[in-house]
Amino acid sequence: MKSRILVVEDDIFLREGLCELLTKEEYEPISACNCAECKKLFTDNTFDLIILDVMLPDGNGVELCKFIRSTGAETPILFLTACDEEFQIVRGLDVGADDYVTKPFRLLELLSRIRALLRRKPATTTYNIGDISVDFSNMTVKKGQETLFLTPTEFQILRTLMQNSGVIVTRTSLLEKIWDSDGNFIDDNTLSVHVSRLRDKIGAEHIVTARGIGYKWED
Repeated sequence: MKSRILVVEDDIFLREGLCELLTKEEYEPISACNCAECKKLFTDNTFDLIILDVMLPDGNGVELCKFIRSTGAETPILFLTACDEEFQIVRGLDVGADDYVTKPFRLLELLSRIRALLRRKPATTTYNIGDISVDFSNMTVKKGQETLFLTPTEFQILRTLMQNSGVIVTRTSLLEKIWDSDGNFIDDNTLSVHVSRLRDKIGAEHIVTARGIGYKWED
């Protein structure tokens, strides 16, 4: 099966050139020209690698990388940057990028970096608590034998609560960690709605409310 690669680049000539190159190398490229399009494709599809331009017309690759990592996805991310200043490179790596290539880049070097990232096998991180099983590597949630459909925001909330099982997670902490599918911050009232929907799907007994403080996961 061909490796599927998401290419996020606003320069149409570079984007089309990269997709043509990847196709010749027997990869399956899918392209986006801005942050909004990337988030939509990322939410609806599974990718083996993501190539991100740092500067995009409606945002930047660093914030986009933070959004992708906030969902629990471990998909390798390669930054394309026109800036070789150290702080830009460090920012990208700090938020979860795996590697970077500075423009203008040599095609053979880019392909070598791509092959190296695709060879990495991210460890499958599975949490089994009670009758709920969550696989963070492919963002699947099961209750018993039933596979549940969770929105990206619901998945972020579940992930945070399960990783802190038995400990109260404050509402403030949750609000700092999660975004909606468009990358916008969730407000306090919206958080309550997401938690309510999550309870309906996984069972209300698993998420205990600490009144006025936050929530706690219990088996």
